[in-house]
Amino acid sequence: MTIDAQGIADILITAERERKGIGQISDDHPDVDVATAYRAQQAFVQSKLDAGETFVGYKLGLTSRNKQQAMGLDAPLYGRVTSGMISTYGEPVQFDRFIHPRVESEIAFLLARDVEAPATVTSVLAATEVVFGAVDVLDSRYGSFQFTLTDVVADNASAVLTATAVVRTDAADRYAKQLLAHLGRKNAVEAVDGAPEGGRLVFAYGFGTVRPEDGRLVLQAEASDDESLAHVQDVLARHLERFGARRKLSVHWST
Repeated sequence: MTIDAQGIADILITAERERKGIGQISDDHPDVDVATAYRAQQAFVQSKLDAGETFVGYKLGLTSRNKQQAMGLDAPLYGRVTSGMISTYGEPVQFDRFIHPRVESEIAFLLARDVEAPATVTSVLAATEVVFGAVDVLDSRYGSFQFTLTDVVADNASAVLTATAVVRTDAADRYAKQLLAHLGRKNAVEAVDGAPEGGRLVFAYGFGTVRPEDGRLVLQAEASDDESLAHVQDVLARHLERFGARRKLSVHWST
């Protein structure tokens, strides 16, 4: 049985209203494409506008060109922001309105006027009134934050799947260099802010961040679906455990 954009939106609207996580829509409807997912997102947000909220802007995800290529995209994914999603600075956020909220820091642009397409860096900055730090409270309608690219687009761009492992070792810098040098032979490596010895590996199926810290090595896997996430986890863990065999290093992931 096929499902249209409105059908997807209706499922998400009900999940949000009842504050109950749902299974991945893509599990039952793997043929849903990104274009349909964006139409579902629009219908999902339209229900908020119909209830009296106003449209105020967009949120972006996958802004890295390497990430876009790994996910098969040619532009960042985006979600829509309405007035009901904005909290005034200093006011408490009522978490009981969400299903399973998470918090991320973001860079926000307040525009003085609309940006005409095609946009350039110069035209965006010229239209910008101020750039400031913001806090993004994410809340996926999917249980345990598990979803594919089309799922998250329809769900108004909540997040992507991640898993983290912390490995205790006094040789974190050395193992980070080994991992990045070896896996970087066939994959692009991005710099990681605040970690000059670390890096983010760009695989065809996801991303792996390697960050050495005092007395430990932090690994993070990121992907758009469970299978790809498991692949990133396996690659990082298998290579680190091989490099650290003498010290019997072991990788245990948490999501």
